[in-house]
Amino acid sequence: MILPNNRMKKNPSTPATECALDGTQSACGLPSHAVIDMAKAAVKHSDAEWQQRLTPLQYHVARQQGTEPPFRNAYWDHHADGVYFSVCSDTPLFDSRDKFESGTGWPSFTQPIEPAFTEDTVDSSHGMSRTEVHCAVDGAHLGHVFPDGPAPTGLRYCINSASLRFMPRAEYKTWLAGQGAEAKRS
Repeated sequence: MILPNNRMKKNPSTPATECALDGTQSACGLPSHAVIDMAKAAVKHSDAEWQQRLTPLQYHVARQQGTEPPFRNAYWDHHADGVYFSVCSDTPLFDSRDKFESGTGWPSFTQPIEPAFTEDTVDSSHGMSRTEVHCAVDGAHLGHVFPDGPAPTGLRYCINSASLRFMPRAEYKTWLAGQGAEAKRS
């Protein structure tokens, strides 16, 4: 079940440094205390099943709301044309055409490919208020969204590479065509 998304309002008073490096730690790297209601997720597995399906880093980030190191992850400096999917399902989340260089060391996007596929949860831990982003279809923790991004949205989706898998544009077009064929058979 995919529920409507509550998009963050742009707040010009929020500094761009919220996700900036501070020594060896960053605001995005702090543990999240947002509670995700997994009853809404359409793709569900037990913890043991998720551990079998994912690498240890993917499991830590996507299922335990962890984070990966900045500048040492698969997609922060990735420039290929295509679509980024959730590592936990066949859910397309972000288009490379919406990716930009934020200087944070994590892949950053101005918007999700389809707003209904992501959901936001406010995390007020660690003396700050952040908006945690997760996949609405499978509950995977993706990262955070901040109101300091470029046009057209003014948003910066600071996303963990470990929560994503990339599909080149040509392969994505074939995948989309197959999804249409499946929908016609249903």
